[in-house]
Formats: sequence, structure tokens, C-alpha cells
Amino acid sequence: MENTSTGFAVSRDGGVLRIDLDRSARKNALDAATVCRLIEVFTAAATDDDLRVVVLGSRGPDFCSGADWVRTNRGDQPRPRTGAVQRRTAVEAHRLVQLITEVQLPVVCAVRGYAAGLGCQLALAADFTVAAEDSCFWEPFVQRGFSADGGATWLLPRLAGVARAKDMLLLGRKVTGAEAAAWGMIHRAVPAADVESAAADVVERLAVGPTVAVGLTKRAIHRGLSLGLGDAMEYEATALELSSRTTDFKEGLAAFTQRRPPRFTGR
Repeated sequence: MENTSTGFAVSRDGGVLRIDLDRSARKNALDAATVCRLIEVFTAAATDDDLRVVVLGSRGPDFCSGADWVRTNRGDQPRPRTGAVQRRTAVEAHRLVQLITEVQLPVVCAVRGYAAGLGCQLALAADFTVAAEDSCFWEPFVQRGFSADGGATWLLPRLAGVARAKDMLLLGRKVTGAEAAAWGMIHRAVPAADVESAAADVVERLAVGPTVAVGLTKRAIHRGLSLGLGDAMEYEATALELSSRTTDFKEGLAAFTQRRPPRFTGR
């Protein structure tokens, strides 16, 4: 276990990398320094050939209450230059969310308590989010007097639909984990006591999967959201070419021929 007082703890078990947000006194709010360090961790994960799954969780009763605007706007801090938010958001919060969607590893997220603002976006950007049925997904931006960020206006309409996205983003509706699962925002909702075990089940399945094929398929899904059918299929063909050259592809064919479960190595 590594805990370097960076606002989160990192641990590793074989091919599984786990990141636990660890500022429970601030409901795991993310300040700029923490976001930048998370970007470093996800960037390193993206090029680690031994990793097969990334898990994003938390310590304490809440997953993440969003960006730490209280710390950012303390009176003892110097006033930033005009345009500071626009400049910094692109390389901090927005970069982190984009990395979660782009890293060619499956990302599993476990949510209890509040997933608000940027915390909500992290959960929505993950590939498989398992949440407590009584958890709370909340986009409080407009209620605080400013517009949404972190990819909220891209993620929510695609996952939950435009009408529900407006309900959350413009009217500030709080959505329970059970509702989020019913709306298609997340993978699954379970009783709070079962969140870790349910997330672990997903991690276990992904950790023994054909990692290259999983990563390429994830990337094709996200690319396909902005492509026409022809371009999407062209991208699929490229991914197929790459995945069919892996050891796991050969193992998958052998297992099928021999009528046995495949033993993928992630290579």
C-alpha cells in the first residue's frame, strides 16, 4: 500500500491497480494538486503492460464531493489572472476525465455516499460503476451559480438522455444509485454493504480477460460516439487487425476448438 498524503492511496495486486480517494474530512473533494497527481497515475497506467484493470474507490462514507472550491477560493489565496479557470480546467479536471475514458484498460468504480460534481463525472466516465442503492449522484453546478464541467454535458445526455440530463444539470435533481442504474448511467446498484464485493466480481472477470481486445473495444465504443457508421466500422477493422495478432487471440481460438475455458494472459 502506498499512501503519500496526496489525497488518495494507491495499491497493486498483480494486474489490478487500485486508487482510493482519501480525504474523508473533506468528503474526498479534489483539489488541483490531487487532480494533477491522479492524472500522473492514470498516465502511467496507460503504458503499463502488466496492468489489466484499474479500480477507483474511496475511503470514508462518500465517494467524492467534487472539486474543492472552498480551498481554491480561500481569502488568503492570491487572485488568479482572468481566464485561469478556463486554462486550468482543460489540463486538470477535463484531462483526468478524458484519461479515464481513453486509457485502454477497463476502469471499475465503486461509489458510496455522494458522487457530486467532478466526483459524479469520474463515476460516469468509468467503464463499470457499481454504486450503493442509496448513494447520491448530484450535479450542483447551476445551484452554485456556475455552469457544469468535467464532461457532464457530454456524459449525461449520452448515458441518461437529454431530458434527464437537463433535470440533473439545470434543476439540480439528486439521483440515487438505484435510479442511476435504472437510467443507464452506471453499471449496477446494490445494497451499500455489497458495493465492494459486487465491484470485486467485475474486477475479477476483467482481470482474466483478453486485455488488449478489451482495451481496443473500449476505445472503439468511445470513438464511435462521434463517428458515422462507415468510419466506426473502419476503426473496428483496425482494432480487429491489432487484437487478432495477440497471444490471447490464439488462446481464444484454441480454447474454442478444445471446448475449454480460455486462459488469457493479457498479451
